[in-house]
Amino acid sequence: MLERYLNYITLEQGLADNTREAYAHDVRLFLNYLHDVSLRPEAVSLPDLHRFAAAMTDTGIAPRSVARILSGVRSFYRFLVIDGYLENDPTELLESPKIGKHLPAVLSLEEIEAIEGSLDLSMPEERRDRAIIEVLYGCGLRVSELCQMGLSDLFLDEGYLRVCGKGNKQRLVPLADATAHELRLWLADRADINPKPGEEDYVFLSFRRRSHLSRITVFHNLKVYALRAGITKEISPHTFRHTFATHLLEGGANLRAIQMMLGHESIATTEIYTHLDQRFLREQILQHFPRNNR
Repeated sequence: MLERYLNYITLEQGLADNTREAYAHDVRLFLNYLHDVSLRPEAVSLPDLHRFAAAMTDTGIAPRSVARILSGVRSFYRFLVIDGYLENDPTELLESPKIGKHLPAVLSLEEIEAIEGSLDLSMPEERRDRAIIEVLYGCGLRVSELCQMGLSDLFLDEGYLRVCGKGNKQRLVPLADATAHELRLWLADRADINPKPGEEDYVFLSFRRRSHLSRITVFHNLKVYALRAGITKEISPHTFRHTFATHLLEGGANLRAIQMMLGHESIATTEIYTHLDQRFLREQILQHFPRNNR
């Protein structure tokens, strides 16, 4: 049953690798719980699911993680109904724990420049990482999208990147001149690397391993540079994506345009980035609402 489910989310749903691995982990966790309480997946009822959620909470799993695990369980039961194992989905009325919105830190332009200024540009690895920072901040990419980017996705002369996002959905992201410049400088350094077989098309490579960078490497390097710059905020690759969206919004960009550049399926997701102070929002209403302009 589990093997058929994993084939389903891989071949039919086309989920991204990270999402597929997370769902597989969460469903295995659920099936192990059912085994411990001597319950078959086909016999599970809504109260059983509530007991599973309570058991996770009792073991100290955070509400956000519980919500993610329950999302995997819902996906599993949707498959069981589609594949004919069940007629009714017991997760239809299953609610996830309430999670307060967590807004990651936003960097100022001065802090971005301080991080870039902390790089030692005499070292090719740090020249590469300057290009990485420019792409994360200048294009609002997810770190997984950055790590998977290929040379064939770069259209520097035309001024855009092709990005393969969640669910293998492609989008085009405009490329600022400064970002294109840093990418060209990196590509000149990259020419000195002889990539391993199968790694030839990746944009960002490790000099030592001659293969594409991992998300963990990017995460670690950014934290090192932030500390060098004296920034004590909690920094991650997503911080730069969040900063990209926030700076665009504060500059007057349309929320729909930001949604398209970030690759959000729903504009409700993009609205998380609109944590602007009430004064700024009021100014926008007074400036742009038609009745106020009469």
